[in-house]
Amino acid sequence: MDWDKLRIFHAVADAGSLTHAGESLHLSQSAVSRQIRALEESLSATLFHRHARGLILTEQGELLFEATNAMAKRLDSAAARIRDSEDEVFGELRVTTTTGFGTMWLAPRLATLYQQYPDLRIDLMLEERVLDLPMREADVAIRMKEPSQADLIRKRLMVIRMQMFASPQYLDERGRPKTLSDLRNHRIICQQTGAAQVAAGARMVQEVLAHEPGSTLKVNNYFGVLQGVLNNLGIGILPAYLTPDFPHLERVLPDVESEDVPVFLAYPEELRQSKRVAAFRDFIMDEVIAHRRSVRE
Repeated sequence: MDWDKLRIFHAVADAGSLTHAGESLHLSQSAVSRQIRALEESLSATLFHRHARGLILTEQGELLFEATNAMAKRLDSAAARIRDSEDEVFGELRVTTTTGFGTMWLAPRLATLYQQYPDLRIDLMLEERVLDLPMREADVAIRMKEPSQADLIRKRLMVIRMQMFASPQYLDERGRPKTLSDLRNHRIICQQTGAAQVAAGARMVQEVLAHEPGSTLKVNNYFGVLQGVLNNLGIGILPAYLTPDFPHLERVLPDVESEDVPVFLAYPEELRQSKRVAAFRDFIMDEVIAHRRSVRE
């Protein structure tokens, strides 16, 4: 199969348009169209449905695009590893983690990494969905449970717990609860019980809500919960790793907390020698050590 035609097919399928694909490939629309027709003839299959609004992949086209997508990711990985030099760290590093951890813990600390490696480009993908590292949907993942996928290097970073916090202003106005029953006089801010979150956090939310708080504010990620707490809206159920960064927040009902939630760093075995991955791994470990020290203090 002609590699050049596959490259053009992948660009068209990705763009959904002959014109846009041609622009990215620096080819005319007619040249792109000829290559696609030639590929379809060689495969004896129609790869696109032609519509006025653009191109839509046929079932056969979907199968081929899945293959070319995997090829593109592998080639990107190989190119990145080739570019990694012995002494320099540069290029793109795709990091995935949850919205809460990424916005509240990781992103505020990235300035240290950029100061050390100004040519590094971080693509930070924040979502609850677990991306497939062996298929190169991301280079590095920070996950709230041990990864189960094979061929991954994994490192346990820390253990966190979900706890309850509120601003001093809110507690001065509404009072400081002494027991879970006292929550009937308060507003609880938490993740929606159906939202993707760690199981330990979901169980804690269910336990707290079972005591029928006076009001609730439910958000689909911890960053939103934090914003509600900072704006004096109520008592939030949040990860304990926030305490060094928001020391003014008060712990509420210290005896109420979730079970341990392990945090893991993971990356594919094939990136073991990557200078970019090693730089990010070392940065994370240094920040975890500093975090532990600040918590003890």
